[in-house]
Amino acid sequence: MNGPEIHISFAPELDLFVPASRRGGRTTVVTDGASTLGHVVESLGVPLTEAGTLRVDGHAVATSHIPADGEHVEVLGHERPQPVPGAPLRFLLDVHLGTLARRLRLLGVDAAYESEDIGDAALAAWSAKGRRVMLSRDRGLLRRRELWAGAYVYSDRPDDQLRDVLERFAPPLAPWTRCTACNGELAHTDKDAVREHLEQGTQRTYDVFAQCTACRRVYWRGAHHARLEAIVESALREFGGAAA
Repeated sequence: MNGPEIHISFAPELDLFVPASRRGGRTTVVTDGASTLGHVVESLGVPLTEAGTLRVDGHAVATSHIPADGEHVEVLGHERPQPVPGAPLRFLLDVHLGTLARRLRLLGVDAAYESEDIGDAALAAWSAKGRRVMLSRDRGLLRRRELWAGAYVYSDRPDDQLRDVLERFAPPLAPWTRCTACNGELAHTDKDAVREHLEQGTQRTYDVFAQCTACRRVYWRGAHHARLEAIVESALREFGGAAA
């Protein structure tokens, strides 16, 4: 490539995506004179979902900016919490993030999830149609132009993944209001109304029930409730919200 030379630096939090030779300060990049700054940033490994403000010689520019010779470019990370255009805030998670999807739903966050691998194109179209923030660890998926919005999930540990999403986007929390299986809304129900779905032991032991308005799954405070409650209490303590 023989074209304008620019000097580019990346925020430390973007080092995960940047080649080691380009970390820790400004490096020189030769551009083709036609590609946008957004294209240049992505060609260096950083998905635009992770790039915050782009500055050229100290001034913020759009991703469509065409770099000129000698420009000094700074690629910053996103401020937290990160604003997302449009409302309400909703998410879409890829096939590898099932545990994170269930934990977000446990907290009352709208988190769509497909347990089958339906492919990047279908996920990007779903994100665009539903105006959902695509959460993924797949950098290729996050580079798809069709996405409504997206975010890289930095950790492979569910506890850290949940904390990262809650800190980055600050979604409103309303625990125990959403079905962890299908993402539908829960409604309180009488034992008599759901008796046919319950084992005899459950009927004798529990009196408070909720049912999903979409898939009709029934919920009660069973053997796993203490573990789930610990997740909820930790999230509320750190990020706030309304206990249900």
